[in-house]
Amino acid sequence: MHGILAVLVITIITLIAGNSAYEPSEVCFSPEEMELFNNINAYRQKKGLKAIPASAALTYVAQVHAKDLYNYYEESRRCNLHSWSKNGPWEPCCYTDNHRKAECMWFKPAELTGFDGVGYEMVYYSTYPGDVLNMQVGALEGWKNSRKHHEMILNKDIWKQVEWEAMGVAIHKTYAVVWFSDSPDSGKIIQVCD
Repeated sequence: MHGILAVLVITIITLIAGNSAYEPSEVCFSPEEMELFNNINAYRQKKGLKAIPASAALTYVAQVHAKDLYNYYEESRRCNLHSWSKNGPWEPCCYTDNHRKAECMWFKPAELTGFDGVGYEMVYYSTYPGDVLNMQVGALEGWKNSRKHHEMILNKDIWKQVEWEAMGVAIHKTYAVVWFSDSPDSGKIIQVCD
């Protein structure tokens, strides 16, 4: 039953995504985002894991979410950093720590881009001046020091049976966002923005 429901949700979201402003040819990494992307892959390779290919779709979702968080997120006891505001061409989402509505985050790549797979997100937030000036380093260090995020980066514990086939990265002001998927992205190669 859950499988049928998931397929139905993905189908509906994919139909809605047809109206999305996503244009893979317009997606690019800032120099800081490229450095964070390279740093994550270098860390994985140091641990004996393969590098994860860049995904234009997941990068677009990460960039949109980083801006949404910066502009609209208000810390509350209920909705955490995986939440999405009501201020965009997406379904709003209050992601709670009990993960009961995890699908509202997992299916954002399909909803916003038509990406053919489920996505999993890591978010880093900091107002520490050293981090903000160097988010591409601060974010990775923060995730390495967080057991659950570290396991996600290195495919350990609950991520042990998963092999990441796509990664999207965004940095916007005080937020760094990374999306992973075990589905490959057939989109274009991402370049550094001019």
